[in-house]
Amino acid sequence: MTGTTANNRKYLMSGAALILVAAGAYGLGRVYPPLGPSAGTIAPSQRYQAPQVGEGDITLGDTSVPELMQTDAFELMVHDENFRALAATPGFKALAGQPQVMAALMSNPKAFAALAANPKAFAALTNAAQNASALQPRAHQATAQLMSAIAGHSAAMQALASHPQALAGIARNASAFSSFASNANAFRDAAARAAADARLASNAAAFQQLASDNAAMKALAADPSVFSALAANAAAFKALSGQPQALSAAVNSAAAAAHQLQSAGVSNSALAALAANPSAFAMLAGQPKALAAIAGHSNAFAALAAHPAAMAAIMRNASAFSSFASNANAFRNAAANAAADARMASNAAAFQRLASDNAAMSALAADPRVFSSMASQSLAFASLASNAHLLSSQLMSAMGSNASAFAKMASNAAMLSSASQALQAMNAHSLVASAAAANQFNASASQAVLANPQAFSAMMANPKAFAAVSQNSAAMAALAANPKAFAALAAQPNLAALMANPSFSAALNQAGVSQAASQSQAN
Repeated sequence: MTGTTANNRKYLMSGAALILVAAGAYGLGRVYPPLGPSAGTIAPSQRYQAPQVGEGDITLGDTSVPELMQTDAFELMVHDENFRALAATPGFKALAGQPQVMAALMSNPKAFAALAANPKAFAALTNAAQNASALQPRAHQATAQLMSAIAGHSAAMQALASHPQALAGIARNASAFSSFASNANAFRDAAARAAADARLASNAAAFQQLASDNAAMKALAADPSVFSALAANAAAFKALSGQPQALSAAVNSAAAAAHQLQSAGVSNSALAALAANPSAFAMLAGQPKALAAIAGHSNAFAALAAHPAAMAAIMRNASAFSSFASNANAFRNAAANAAADARMASNAAAFQRLASDNAAMSALAADPRVFSSMASQSLAFASLASNAHLLSSQLMSAMGSNASAFAKMASNAAMLSSASQALQAMNAHSLVASAAAANQFNASASQAVLANPQAFSAMMANPKAFAAVSQNSAAMAALAANPKAFAALAAQPNLAALMANPSFSAALNQAGVSQAASQSQAN
């Protein structure tokens, strides 16, 4: 037994202990004894002997379910009575059947804990996410531009954000304020006499309050070029000007995210890419080993990201593709004839499109080790498979151009969590501002989003999946009753990856966990 294996085993056991404490609501408060010897691999005789596999459980060539069942993380879970009791509840079964929702929950359990206790609020937020889904591409573009402006002018932008009505007034016509970029005193004088200036008159009182705020004016005097940054992104700021409070909140969230990411060495251009892909970054923040792997093989991942269905299939069953790490040509040949390859047959068209993409295949030929990088972190990548469509080529490339910074962040869970939550909040605030400008959000919807920005941002990534959960009373009850259990699971990347794995529900069924636990409760 290697030291690394022993440490991984210890790590998983400590995670399991956390689950047991958190799951005390089930009245089963005892720690299940360690599973046999302290070796990192469970002996075959100790593994669950699964019942007969159903026809719909596994696609031919897909070994993801049986491989998932052989992991230490799964073994520790299913041998624990507390988890088995939780898994037997109808609500947990419903959640396990929605891997996209489970992935979001594992990325930020705190965002959903209080919200789940109020089904009406949860449903209202879900409806808001569905109604605003059409605005998301435009909002993401505006968010990226907002981050571009804030990244180099954080203090000045926050000074403006401390006066929401004044900031919104500037945002509606940013180009008209560009002349102040060379003369902050001129801005102060104009703001003090706002009623006499056509650019400021409609928000005279707000600009006068800004002019009398010495701290804010000092920040602007130190960086008057912020007006040039605003003017350079005039269209984006106009699109966000409809809800002053949301715009100001977006600025503050962006500044918080920029501070965290810049301190790790992330470039301003990469910040814009992260701002445009907040849900994807939140998922990666919960799986730092996958994040580090992507940063180290960014060109290959960017190539795969252009073909999300194929990438999702590889992520879901990464071990089966590991042999291609030494032969990229073999992968191209297999993908071109995907219908004849059991690993690819269920997504044959997607793999054939990938095989015909010369640029993508060149990137994979230059770095075939991308396949072994996924296989070595198969559990982590499988948890991302359901949301592979969120992993854009733009994001992959940005991570690659800042590989050392993301490698540094991968070992700092607190920094990753803080940055991802700030980006999600920025995304939600920006979307509220955009929706208000487009007259698509009423006041109650806006307030609901502003009160739950991270949860709303996660819902925006998969509104239909969250709508299904919101209509399932058992699933809502399971979320509301077990916040500590879900938080404990989310705190351990290996266990969180297991929960978000698309094969998790099928693995539980094949292991007989739900049935055995239900029978135990009945007895």
